[in-house]
Amino acid sequence: MAGATPLTVTGAPFPILPLWLSAPFEATPTFFHSLQQQLDLFVNIVLLIRQNVVAPLLEIAVWICMVMSTMLVTEKLIMGAASLYSKLFRRRPHRRYKWVPMREDLEMGTMAYPTVLVQVPMFNERQVYKLSIGAACGLSWPSDRLIVQILDDSTDPEIKDLVELECKKWMKKGINVKYEIRDNRSGYKAGALKEGMTKDYVQDCEYVAIFDADFQPESDFLLQTIPFLVHNPQIALVQARWRFVNSNECLMTRVQEMSMDYHFKVEQESGSTMHSFFGFNGTAGVWRISAIEEAGGWKDRTTVEDMDLAVRAHLVGWKFVFVGSVHVKSELPSTFRAYRSQQYRWACGPANLFRKICFEIFKTKKLSMWRKLHLVYSFFVARRVFSHIVTFTFYCIVIPTSILVPEVSVPKLGVVYIPTTITILNSVGTPSSFHLIIFWIFFENVMSLHRMRATLSGVFEVGKVNEWIVTKKLGSSSKPAKTEESMKRTRPSIINRVLLAELGMSVYLFICATIDLKYGKNHYFFYIYPQAVAFFIMGLGPLGLVGTVVPN
Repeated sequence: MAGATPLTVTGAPFPILPLWLSAPFEATPTFFHSLQQQLDLFVNIVLLIRQNVVAPLLEIAVWICMVMSTMLVTEKLIMGAASLYSKLFRRRPHRRYKWVPMREDLEMGTMAYPTVLVQVPMFNERQVYKLSIGAACGLSWPSDRLIVQILDDSTDPEIKDLVELECKKWMKKGINVKYEIRDNRSGYKAGALKEGMTKDYVQDCEYVAIFDADFQPESDFLLQTIPFLVHNPQIALVQARWRFVNSNECLMTRVQEMSMDYHFKVEQESGSTMHSFFGFNGTAGVWRISAIEEAGGWKDRTTVEDMDLAVRAHLVGWKFVFVGSVHVKSELPSTFRAYRSQQYRWACGPANLFRKICFEIFKTKKLSMWRKLHLVYSFFVARRVFSHIVTFTFYCIVIPTSILVPEVSVPKLGVVYIPTTITILNSVGTPSSFHLIIFWIFFENVMSLHRMRATLSGVFEVGKVNEWIVTKKLGSSSKPAKTEESMKRTRPSIINRVLLAELGMSVYLFICATIDLKYGKNHYFFYIYPQAVAFFIMGLGPLGLVGTVVPN
């Protein structure tokens, strides 16, 4: 008994049965010997399946992920180089385009200013409606050349009354405020913006500035942006940068700030510098109304109506400019539920738009084939589809699974060098948060599961592909007030307050890490154990472990 050896099978990465379990099998050579033979047969079959089916498929998955990762890191390097070139050689918009400050003419007076429409779409914005209306009405522009249009789709009668009362208050101060409501929410935000553009008084306007309900532009916003449109007739859109008033509220908002700063400082800066396409962010931007009309106006076929309009405007030859020096205050979603809803829409919408607009891109005659390929490959395929799929598939499935299939090895290029490069490039947007980069990695990897599901829903147009959930705002970074959702919803059961997929991934990763710790040689467990913990914590995120907790 003392000399008994564990039952093993040739080719297995670890003993099939431990010593204390295999010893009784040798003590009774009749029944247990037969059972041992059956177990040997079963294990051999499993090994054959692993070697001849699982390993080849996993090998293919490794190389597919390697190709997608290479595409992604190449895109990031190109964008990083363009952004760096812009900074080093001061290729700012004011130097690349004509920009002359707006002034009253001695003869024409305020008629020298173009008439500007400011649209503020909102939906049950109890916490921020005063801030947004006040900021829009406080813009420095001749009052007779400015129209502030409040597009209120609120379903709460009390909130609608409050918003209308606030509009009347500014009307008494001499601001031309138009309070517009609809009988239904058809088309959601796109429907509201589209209907707002049909009003008779809009015919006198040349440009339209759009601000979501939680955005607060500085008073000189129009003075900084409109001159680009006035003096450069080829420009359709001037996009400003977002600045977040609640970025220090919790760890989740700090991590969000890192991703959003990279989006503006690198992605949009590089697109503007290279005169290539970059998407409209849906807010904090000014459009030339004639460009909107030429592009076909607002459409509600996806949940990213802003990106849809921008792509169509690009296809008919219009140019965009990103002005990073103009900041507009906004609010990051600080509750985990609101953040997940936002990210689902941001991942699903572009993928669904790609499905619907791909053939339109190649049919257009105003863009060269090179620009068409760049738009499809760079903006959509690499950044809006592959990036979400490869992050979860490679780092959370393929690499951990390779521990269980020793016949497959993952190149160091994919395990070390590519993710390191991507991490460093993403950290340059917010240097002050570099010490949080590890949290950013694990947080983004967990969210990649949610984003991948959203992306696939958009590509195949299934599930909640057209569901629009307005991101809830708290309106304060220090004392979050009750939102309409928290006041009205009933307390759900525990099973509906946890994320089962994330918890399941946590268990799977923990098992893989433990096997790697015991029998592996690649030391993946250093990365997989913390990732398993991240999945576990965020799987319990709806219980209040992630983000700001709104009191019930």
